[in-house]
Amino acid sequence: MVVMAAGGDGGDRGVAMEYRPSGGMMAAPGAEAMNGGSRPGRRSGEVRFTPNSFQYNGRVAAAMVPCAIFLLGIGGKPVMATLTVGLMVAYILDSLSLKMGAMFAVWGSLFATGLAMIFTGSTFTASSSSFVLYVMCLFVAFEFMFLVGVWATVQFRWMQLENPQVVLALERLLFACMPFSAATIQTWGVVTAVGMTNAPYYLMVFLFELYWLFALPLPSSFRVKSERSYGGQFSEEALIQGSLEGSFHTLALMFLPLLFHIGSHHARLFSSANAVCDLLLLFFVPLLFQLYASTRGALHWLYKDQHLLQQVRVMNGAIALLVVILCLEVRVVFYSFGQYIQIPAPWNYLLVTIAAVGGAAGLGAYLVGLIGDAVSSLLLTSVMVAAAFSASVAVGLPWMFLPAPVVAAYFIAQFFLNKDIVSYAIFVVAAIVPLVWFVVHNFWYLNIWLGGAPLQTVCKYIIGGAVVAMGVPGLALLPSKAKHAAEVGLVSHALIVCHLENRLYNFTSIYFFSMEDDVVYPSYMVVFTTVLGLVLVHRLAADKRISSVSNWLMICLYLSKLSMLFLSSPHVVWAAALLLLAVTPPLLLYKGGVKGGFRMKPWQGMVNAAVVGISVWLCRFTIFEALQWWTGVVPSDGLILGSLILSAGVASAPIVTQHFSHIQSAKRALVLVISVGFLFIFMQPPVPEAWTFWWDKAHMPERSADSIAIYGAAADIPTWPTWLLIITIVTSLAALTSAIPIQDVVELRLLYAVGMGISTGVYLCAQYFLQAAVLHVLLVAAMACASVFLVFTHLPSATSPRLLPWVFGILVGLCPIIYLAEGQLRFQTGDRAGSEDNYITLFALEGSRVSLLGLYAAIFMAIAFEIKLKLASLVSEKVSEKIVGGPGPKYRLAQQRKPSSTSAFSVKKLAAEGAWMATIGNVSTLLCFSICLILNLHLTGGSDRSIVILAPILLLLNQDANLLTGFGDRQRYFPLTAAVSGYLIFSAGYRLWIEVWHGYHSSDWGLQTGGPGLFYLVKNIVLLGLATPNHFLFNRFMWNYLKQSDMLLLLTTPMNLPAAIITDIVSIRFLACLGMVYALVQYIISRNIRMAGMRLI
Repeated sequence: MVVMAAGGDGGDRGVAMEYRPSGGMMAAPGAEAMNGGSRPGRRSGEVRFTPNSFQYNGRVAAAMVPCAIFLLGIGGKPVMATLTVGLMVAYILDSLSLKMGAMFAVWGSLFATGLAMIFTGSTFTASSSSFVLYVMCLFVAFEFMFLVGVWATVQFRWMQLENPQVVLALERLLFACMPFSAATIQTWGVVTAVGMTNAPYYLMVFLFELYWLFALPLPSSFRVKSERSYGGQFSEEALIQGSLEGSFHTLALMFLPLLFHIGSHHARLFSSANAVCDLLLLFFVPLLFQLYASTRGALHWLYKDQHLLQQVRVMNGAIALLVVILCLEVRVVFYSFGQYIQIPAPWNYLLVTIAAVGGAAGLGAYLVGLIGDAVSSLLLTSVMVAAAFSASVAVGLPWMFLPAPVVAAYFIAQFFLNKDIVSYAIFVVAAIVPLVWFVVHNFWYLNIWLGGAPLQTVCKYIIGGAVVAMGVPGLALLPSKAKHAAEVGLVSHALIVCHLENRLYNFTSIYFFSMEDDVVYPSYMVVFTTVLGLVLVHRLAADKRISSVSNWLMICLYLSKLSMLFLSSPHVVWAAALLLLAVTPPLLLYKGGVKGGFRMKPWQGMVNAAVVGISVWLCRFTIFEALQWWTGVVPSDGLILGSLILSAGVASAPIVTQHFSHIQSAKRALVLVISVGFLFIFMQPPVPEAWTFWWDKAHMPERSADSIAIYGAAADIPTWPTWLLIITIVTSLAALTSAIPIQDVVELRLLYAVGMGISTGVYLCAQYFLQAAVLHVLLVAAMACASVFLVFTHLPSATSPRLLPWVFGILVGLCPIIYLAEGQLRFQTGDRAGSEDNYITLFALEGSRVSLLGLYAAIFMAIAFEIKLKLASLVSEKVSEKIVGGPGPKYRLAQQRKPSSTSAFSVKKLAAEGAWMATIGNVSTLLCFSICLILNLHLTGGSDRSIVILAPILLLLNQDANLLTGFGDRQRYFPLTAAVSGYLIFSAGYRLWIEVWHGYHSSDWGLQTGGPGLFYLVKNIVLLGLATPNHFLFNRFMWNYLKQSDMLLLLTTPMNLPAAIITDIVSIRFLACLGMVYALVQYIISRNIRMAGMRLI
């Protein structure tokens, strides 16, 4: 739940509502509002607490995701592994409905992640030179992880029900602290990537974003009015934050960038005019943003009188705008574009100032609503005309063209006042003249190539894009029948922007190999134009000004530009656009999962899936380059084929999830395609050479057979069996998802089982047992028997009770035959060779036999596990029949639909004919456990720690009428604990005997090493006896669960201390420590049983 909560609770609701100030001063939401709905007898209209889903997951994700990516990146693999394991545990606990455990698991994983950050030596290497800076970085990281835990906590419904005041406080804390933490970490990440030069400006931008997301007045997700009579407005009592948080956010927005600049550039604050302008910009630009945000209620905690707030906004905004424009003239216009200003000083400063201040003042006055009468309209027109005339003279526009910008300024002012389309058309025509002149005069005659094309071609695209951008607003004013003209203009402009940026950014980086310091088109401009385009498209779509088709096209085009930041390829933008256009129709055009949307028809879904496949095929070169960029090497043929299949499957997922989630065949096909892609990626099977016709010389995958030429015959291991394993896994998935109806047809089930066994056996023989050709038949037969047994135990037929025991007997009988035949065959081939080859044969025999034992252990474990599940399902069916009075409707319907499964196991047949299942399950469990003990002896020399891992195998034992007659569900943990105790006692005795035997069997050994004597023997035997009683008591308790005397536990538990401290045998020490743990567990279980009995009484 915690992992999926970020995107599941719908959109934000704060922006869509209007803030409504109350008459008095707003109280802090801590005293009255924090009490939620706890006070009885609330009046109508008061705020009360209501458990609800958290409404601002989108805002929190926008702030947290970049920070999390950066911190995980600098933390490295230990931090990522720790967090992944912790979140997996939390997800499992949440799936088991252990909500409180899931919440504590989230906090525990965050705490463990923090410890991993401290103990990883590579963390914060950039700040390792300063201990203070290192501590501050850790503090920021820990604060962010704490906020992640806060966000996760408010998602839990039980927390809202049991602790409403805590949830309100956590929500308020999250919104109060998130802007500070997220802005710091995001600025930290950008500075790490691009340097410290413009760091204050980066911080300013991030503060703008986070202030807009968290500092505007937003209603709480858990506070609602008892009556809804506000017409979409909300009152102060329902706000998340109060005046304290608002004041801190405003102070941070206004002063943090300036103070950061002073601290990082204190050595040259007043060294030049540009440095002074930086100081002024870092104060007055946030002031302008703050004044604009006040139109959305940002200063609700400071001003209650809206008329006074408007006066403050106009006065301070005018001063701030004037300062910002003057600073931009010095910092940007004259610094970067001074060569385009043709008028000498001081007239150039005067004209540029009149143009900039006049244009900004006119536009600002119109936007804030100061233009309302004839005098203000005349002033607006005059200011716009003066600004246009000054700008034209400053850039050196010839006198014959000067009327054009004046006419354009006049008619755009008239358009602002009257919304006349004729005025706007005249403005566009007149504005084209100075635009064309400026581009032609400054760039047209330069004989250079830019982005793989002459500069004249780039100029044409610039002029065309500007003309389209100016013409689209006028087209939007046309009647509704002609509104498609504006949409065509918008899409055309997006195409021009994509093509132009692809030329300026992508082609130049290809030619200069991304090593030029002076880039033609910086990467941040690609990001800026993409974000600006997406924002404008979203606003136009929200205002119903464009159709869904135009919205879809422009979103895909603007998003495709981001691919240039990762891959330097001339076609990456159009390949990304093609993929997006193929993938996004289920999300943007049809919107089947959205209320009011319509679903795809089946033929539309199939056509879209075909288009996705064709698009992935056409973009195979781009996918090849992406894999090469990600891995750093040329991808193999199997990897690229799997990536193509996986891309097609993932791209088709929205079709199924959004529109055909009710059709099982569609979901099965999607699972199979994605699974095949993953299998090809991980296994990378050899692809036939005839399939390489689809690649060109620049995109030729690495052949899998190259390893033979490089590493010689030692690497000559056949790779074709990988195809068998892939076919086996895919067929099994198809059977599990019912794509292959083995549940209905017994003959098909038998064919499937035998085929899976043969393919798996051939794979094992060809991959691991090449030298023993005679054993291939026996091994394939064993795998076929195992496959038939597993399949017909899971989906039994009428003859399963009679035939499956014989199949199991054949499988068990083949085990010693294969084991002994392997040695006999190897010794026959090794006798003819020399002594050195005999040693090699012995080592090969040992490894082969260990592999065979491991294979049989896996087979027996799978059989025991399958029988355990089958018996549990049969018992549950029997219980349900007793409770309901017969099989459920779902079971009866399944029996009616599948006549061939009528003869399958029922509970009565299990009692009459199927008693063999429990016996075979127990035999399989014991054989698996025994083989694992043998493998433990071969691989680890009989490690004592391994029994803790191997003993849980005995949980697969069942109650039967042959082997374990008195064994029931109550005693299911007794075999586990008894096996651990017995193994450790036997291991301790064996190790003690080995020490004593070697010590006295060879006098030389005893004299040279000081071998153990009689005292050694008696001491360790006594200590072994002291460590045994607790194991006997605990195992007896696990069998009958009868409470034993606490005095007995109190007397026997301290006896383990001498054995744990002074023994010379590690097994005895382990046995003693485990005995103390057993005593503690026995006491806790006995106490819980007694407390439960007391409650019943």
